[in-house]
Amino acid sequence: MSGPAIGTSFRPQTDPAFNGRRSSNGPSVQLARLPRRRRPGMIALAVALVGVGILAGAAVYTATNRRVSVLVVTANVQPGSVISASDIGSASVSAGPGVQVIPAAQAQQVIGQIAGTALHPGMLVTAAEITTFQPPAPGQVLVPLPMRPAVLPASGLAPGDHVLIVPTPGSQGQTGSSAGAPSMPAPVAGVVAAVSAGPDADGFQVVDVLVSARAGVDVAEQASTGQIALIVTRRGA
Repeated sequence: MSGPAIGTSFRPQTDPAFNGRRSSNGPSVQLARLPRRRRPGMIALAVALVGVGILAGAAVYTATNRRVSVLVVTANVQPGSVISASDIGSASVSAGPGVQVIPAAQAQQVIGQIAGTALHPGMLVTAAEITTFQPPAPGQVLVPLPMRPAVLPASGLAPGDHVLIVPTPGSQGQTGSSAGAPSMPAPVAGVVAAVSAGPDADGFQVVDVLVSARAGVDVAEQASTGQIALIVTRRGA
């Protein structure tokens, strides 16, 4: 076999086109189009997931932005005091599922109840802060202690303060005088229930103290002698 003559250009023949266009040396070749595979199950699953996502987002938004009208404290209320209409009001707050509140519509059910703890303006009113009875509670007695203002703390006493009632060797203002054995063999713990606004005509300021029922008689007898003092052990309820 002999090759092409010198000076002759060589042009190889082209293969049939696969893109449907006509080749230079033959008819066009058209490939068969593959059938499009549809998967209805996957489409339905995708739609369901989108729907669940929308519902979950709406539920979270509603839960975190649920605002309700609830009762709030508008004035200072001492423990054991009757709650009046002027002591409470309403406010719209965003309350989560774990927040215990009292709806504003139940205001009439709260008015006339007793404050179980000290209430301050801005606090949410909950069932834990109110009670239906005034102190003393079962097992307690309330003993009034007449005290000279000079032996009370300069910062004052407030309901809910925890105190220690201590027998003294002499009457108030007369330390060192002997007036017999004290009625109280040991100091008695108590909680301040109320304090009079100021000294009475005799110069005494009365402090109501809640003590255990078994110690009430001894505390009252000791208070009648004037040989008594108060030590504050903890502030607040």
